Amino acid sequence: MAIESIKHVATVNPIILERIRAKQDAIHAWLNSLERDSNELPLYSSVDIRDAGFKISVVDTNIFPAGFNNLCEHGLEDAIGLMKAAILKRVPQCKDILIIAEEHTRNTWYLENIRILHDIITKAGFNAKVATFLTIQPEFCDNANYAELETATGQSVKIFCLKKLLSKFESGTENYDLIILNNDLTTGIPEILKNSKIPIYPSMQAGWHSRLKSHHFRLTQELIEEFSRIVDFDPWLFSAYFDIVENVDVNQEADRKRLFDAATRLFAKIEDKYNNENIHEKPYIVVKSDSGTYGMGVMAIESPQDILDLNRKEKNKLHVGKGAQIIDRYLLQEGVTTIHSIDNQVSEICLYQIDNNFVGGFYRSHAQKGERDNLNSQGAEFKRMCPHLKKYGESCVHDNLTVFDIYRILARISGIAAQREIIHLEANAK
Repeated sequence: MAIESIKHVATVNPIILERIRAKQDAIHAWLNSLERDSNELPLYSSVDIRDAGFKISVVDTNIFPAGFNNLCEHGLEDAIGLMKAAILKRVPQCKDILIIAEEHTRNTWYLENIRILHDIITKAGFNAKVATFLTIQPEFCDNANYAELETATGQSVKIFCLKKLLSKFESGTENYDLIILNNDLTTGIPEILKNSKIPIYPSMQAGWHSRLKSHHFRLTQELIEEFSRIVDFDPWLFSAYFDIVENVDVNQEADRKRLFDAATRLFAKIEDKYNNENIHEKPYIVVKSDSGTYGMGVMAIESPQDILDLNRKEKNKLHVGKGAQIIDRYLLQEGVTTIHSIDNQVSEICLYQIDNNFVGGFYRSHAQKGERDNLNSQGAEFKRMCPHLKKYGESCVHDNLTVFDIYRILARISGIAAQREIIHLEANAK
């Protein structure tokens, strides 16, 4: 979608820009040393960033990104070479790749994402097929090898039956050197993959069946503190306070009271920080599932009392996540407003990376939402940022450094935190 107008109502503190500009060499040397020679960096990732003007924070990191259809052409061109290098680093003799997709066969925009991901991989010089589990439609595997489906742009993509392809691999009639997951395994690792002899990236252990957002943000916070020591700034300027509450049934009054108590403490901590920093905004908190995606199980609250006052619809929204998974563990995260407005719609930044290298991004916008709301919800629009990336950056330049350079640094930090998550999750699975 074309971007007609870009607006931000505040700019990043020029002192922050100057300090980061002066320390760029040290910052990138630090990041490079952390990334060097690692096969555990996410094969690909997307990072949601909220910029409030007075602070910038990553608020979500996805290891199984599903928005390649929202990237601009030159970003996709860059992705080809980066994907080739990332794959050959992991599987040096790789030729044949199996992409495992989500079962969103009726979501035509997701199919467009898969089509473009497949296109990147084939243009990088590999043979590739797309398959999915088809647990929703198991009879399909009995009747056909694949379905040719139409994407949102009128293109076609072939979706194969994973069970059949892996059977052919086992019998030696078909070969695969690598499996690339574009399925976040929310409901667990299927038996068909547990004993796979084919290398799988991203790691199956990093699916939402075991991954926790709170673990990611703890690791991110450690890195943000290192980064902040380099630039000599308060790490809060690049992060968000958070807390977790476990074993919660939001339909139970006693459990809502525990959420209320945790929210009360977190609100007090944020208010105290705002007072110390002379920030004249009202704090808010985002309550979200500690493991999950697609913006499900997420709610912004303006007061701890909002938790006690949840109506039935709101309880249901917080109680069930993707794949009808019951949510019983919540992340309470300091809310970060967004200064961005695209085509008169409140917007936030989403950056995409391959092997922690930037390949573009987009604005997630919503006509019915405000600057304090969760924008990853029904009705969201996705607007490529690249046509205006240089123009927008120039409005924020301070000695050749733009706010987008800060976003990219934070995205790389998030990728390194995800790397540490994956290592931990793999070790625990052994």
